[in-house]
Amino acid sequence: QLEDIEGFGQFFITSEEQKLDWGYGFTMFTLPTHLRKPHLFPKLPLPFRDDLEVYLTRLKNLTLKILDLMAKALRMDPNDMIELSENGMQSLRMNYYPHCPQPEQVPGFKPHSDGSVLTILLQINEMDGLQIKKDGKWVAVKPLPDAFIFNIGDVLEVTLVIFYSLL
Repeated sequence: QLEDIEGFGQFFITSEEQKLDWGYGFTMFTLPTHLRKPHLFPKLPLPFRDDLEVYLTRLKNLTLKILDLMAKALRMDPNDMIELSENGMQSLRMNYYPHCPQPEQVPGFKPHSDGSVLTILLQINEMDGLQIKKDGKWVAVKPLPDAFIFNIGDVLEVTLVIFYSLL
């Protein structure tokens, strides 16, 4: 359920026996605005809320531009690519990973794929942690200051496989 993953804390807890991620965060659906939970957004401090609104709008515009450029490069109709983004559905997740005395023993966030069209990731410090699976092995992604990382999500990957199989 979508509403079960919004708010502060740990997510995807299915039993008391499971190993939890070494970290916690804040997650909310941000666009379209009618998906926002009324008990979450108004409780954010006003200066942060205003800055967040500007940031989210800029991320939406960046996403639409990236999808448009990808569509043109892939010789697809840009409108088809934008349709994939569910008319601009957007969520926000901020993760915090406290110091871990034995980081090799636990994942910060379990291995997963992004079930979206596109994920825009900003690492705000130079702490290693993000990894990608390449040739069956996990490889660290070195953080670059002031740079976004764009992850192709499952929806876009499947769509491209289908699109190119029909050619």
